[in-house]
Amino acid sequence: MTTHGTAAHGAPGRGAQAPGPCAATLRHHGDAEVRGAGAALTDLAVNVRTGTPPAWLKERLAASLDSLAAYPDSGPARRAVAARHGLAEEQVLLTAGAAEAFVLLARALTALRPVVVHPQFTEPEAALRDAGHQVRRVLLRPERAFRLEPGDVPEEADLVVVGNPTNPTSVLHPAAGLARLARTGRTLVVDEAFVDAVPGERASLVPLLDELPGRTVVLRSLTKTWGLAGLRVGYALSDPDTVRALAHHQPLWPVSAPALTAAQACSAPEALAEAEAAAHRFTRDRAHLLQRLATLRSAGVREATPDPRGPFLLVGHPRAATVRARLRELGFAVRRGDTFPGLGTGWFRMAVRDRETTDRFTAALGEVLESLPADR
Repeated sequence: MTTHGTAAHGAPGRGAQAPGPCAATLRHHGDAEVRGAGAALTDLAVNVRTGTPPAWLKERLAASLDSLAAYPDSGPARRAVAARHGLAEEQVLLTAGAAEAFVLLARALTALRPVVVHPQFTEPEAALRDAGHQVRRVLLRPERAFRLEPGDVPEEADLVVVGNPTNPTSVLHPAAGLARLARTGRTLVVDEAFVDAVPGERASLVPLLDELPGRTVVLRSLTKTWGLAGLRVGYALSDPDTVRALAHHQPLWPVSAPALTAAQACSAPEALAEAEAAAHRFTRDRAHLLQRLATLRSAGVREATPDPRGPFLLVGHPRAATVRARLRELGFAVRRGDTFPGLGTGWFRMAVRDRETTDRFTAALGEVLESLPADR
């Protein structure tokens, strides 16, 4: 695999080589850090909002079980999602989570020179590889706070995948900058799985969807804000031709009736208001977390970006692998960073939680950091 762009370990340059996780490691996700642990660990490894799904959504899902004898009808949910974004119904494709959308894109679209911007969620590259694509990477540098410049992406790329806000770096790329990546002959895929955790969904590319040249696909997920990882529901937004091309690769009835109920319910005005309120809570809770982490900088802790906007933080420390292991002994699970291309063992990701959880975590982190010199 050829690595292209700004290598995380060196100066920017085309054709630069950089080590990266193998195909199997690309399938490692945060849930692996807590699977089977039960209540023994405080989960900071998975970015699902705590206290979800809310009671009203559980009630809607429970009521949908009475319709399980009938085949799912995606029409009402598609229309609700379309209305929520001010798009035509033909521009919406409901999927079994955003992960299915990556598989559909890899199978349905012809791409001779696909590029994935890293560090980011690894499923897009894994899906492209599985479909036989030779993937090139643009690796963003920590010295530049993992920010993307349009010139980082090679002109010849005919498929570009980028997350916004990016998992795991928590960088929110300006919509205007991402729009400059769109051009005739190129498919621009923007993974906005976490943008509803940003107040006002700022920097979303959806308002520009019908204006950009080439083909643009925006992916959304209900997993994180609504606590529906087990239900598998998300959607793709694009032009009608692209939606039809992706749908052609789906099986019949790909999204279950309860998942369709969730998509419709979470597109309602009252649900959007709840999501917006949650986004503002994330902002306040993240600020508190940053304040607490700032007291540990003298012990080698650093944040990946000075202006994080996602409901998670990427944190660096020279001995992050040891720190993770010690935190686990103290009852806290964080997400390892070395499975993300462009990162190494010196990073871990943690979800933003309430202030009480943050205080307990940072106290444990301080205890771990104080213990490290004895091991040197």
